[in-house]
Amino acid sequence: MKRRTASRKPTKFPTENTFERWTSEQMRPYQEVEQCRFINCDFSNADFSNKRFIDCSFENCNLSLASLAGAGMQNVAFQACKLAGVQFTACRDMLFEVHFDQCQLSYTSFYGKRMPDTRFENCALTDVDFTSADLSNATFQGCTLNGSVFAQTQLNGADFRTATGFIIDPDINPLKKARFALEGLPGLVSKYGVIVE
Repeated sequence: MKRRTASRKPTKFPTENTFERWTSEQMRPYQEVEQCRFINCDFSNADFSNKRFIDCSFENCNLSLASLAGAGMQNVAFQACKLAGVQFTACRDMLFEVHFDQCQLSYTSFYGKRMPDTRFENCALTDVDFTSADLSNATFQGCTLNGSVFAQTQLNGADFRTATGFIIDPDINPLKKARFALEGLPGLVSKYGVIVE
């Protein structure tokens, strides 16, 4: 089976598709949103259930506790966004693809999501649930992962070299060709009571 390659995150948008300081009320009438750029919008507690976002970008937006039940996220980029408590696990699986840069993702869930090649760059990923997710070849560049849960998580080829705060059990998470810096070694052997100096 041919491995799916990640799309380039969206960077070009029609001028008329840039929206600043929108609220969830303004988004309500739209069921499918394509090639749109949202800047400084407050979508906290928004109900995005069953909406489809295609090739969109959210910049400096607050989406904390937004509901994504049945939502489609197809090549959607989040930059400097607050996404606390968002249940990405509720999104549609088909064509699910997201990118995160400088985001606050505390208490989010990616339980069971298939998201190989996903890039998390300089994100706060505190207490995130990655249980049963496919994160093969994912990158966690400059991310903090304190309290995040990795269990039966596919991590083959994932890059944790600049990530901190993670604890990953090699016995229950496939890690073939995953990359770690020497400083990250304690996060892999902590359950064995090994002291790394």
